[in-house]
Amino acid sequence: MPSFAADVKNELAHKIDKKKCCQTAELAALLRMGASIVLGGNLNLGLSFVTENAAVARKTLTLLKSASEVKTEVTVTRSRRLKKNNRYALRVMPSPDVRPLMETLGMLGEDAIGRDRELLKKQCCRRAYLRGAFMGGGSINRPDAECHLELVTSSYGFADTIAGILKRMDFPVGFTDRKNNYLVYIKDGEAIMDFLSVIGATKALDEFESGRNLKEVRNQVNRLVNCETANLQKTVDAAARQNECIKLLEDRGMLSNLPLSLQKTARCRQENPDATLAELADMLLVSKSCVNHRLRKLMAMAGDLGKGKGEVSEKVY
Repeated sequence: MPSFAADVKNELAHKIDKKKCCQTAELAALLRMGASIVLGGNLNLGLSFVTENAAVARKTLTLLKSASEVKTEVTVTRSRRLKKNNRYALRVMPSPDVRPLMETLGMLGEDAIGRDRELLKKQCCRRAYLRGAFMGGGSINRPDAECHLELVTSSYGFADTIAGILKRMDFPVGFTDRKNNYLVYIKDGEAIMDFLSVIGATKALDEFESGRNLKEVRNQVNRLVNCETANLQKTVDAAARQNECIKLLEDRGMLSNLPLSLQKTARCRQENPDATLAELADMLLVSKSCVNHRLRKLMAMAGDLGKGKGEVSEKVY
């Protein structure tokens, strides 16, 4: 079963911008995120891009063909890792045409990051750039899990560029490193939904929002159940202490000498050890506060005998 991150990438892979500038920005981020440079004969440059997502590989190939006349080849291998997923290796064959393409995409030169800024002047291009970054090295937790979205790259400068774009768009981003990689991440659920909207993952956005709502309902139900369970346990514990006090009074021969109202309340409690205060009130045809007052008096009398102290709580549930 594909992960939620794979579903998001599959959706994005089928979205092709009509504007050439947006295609260039998306390809730049995609390759900057996941491609490596290959050196061929005559010092010609090439590119190697590997992904486990077939849709991402197809889109990368489509964007490359649209951007340049470079020669490409695609190979499929079986991963040796535990999941044994297919790995799609897209290779741009070394040739003189590759260097101009890489310069356009900001992958060469001392001012590579500056060239990225040239690609990001328009808002539509910034959205496409973030889309490419997510397809190249993004991941996102399932909607019912802890909210977490991250973009992973081995380039500090590229990670800093992505973080800068997101900060200017008012996203609450974090920045950290993990081994030899740099991570730009978002942990706020609302911000993650905004990010999915920005990159055009509308279906994933709907699924994420539905999952979050379902998660919130489940959490609320669990809180109510836990609260009800705790209250029930308090009721049971209080009833047990009340019965202990009533038995103590009965053993000392004091119960039969008490006013009839207290005797009725004591007998009712003994006969209904699991009943709540409200239920006892209904049985005795009195108010809840009246039952509470009577039980407190019984417990106070038992406490005065010296054996209920330290064991009898004055709380009645």
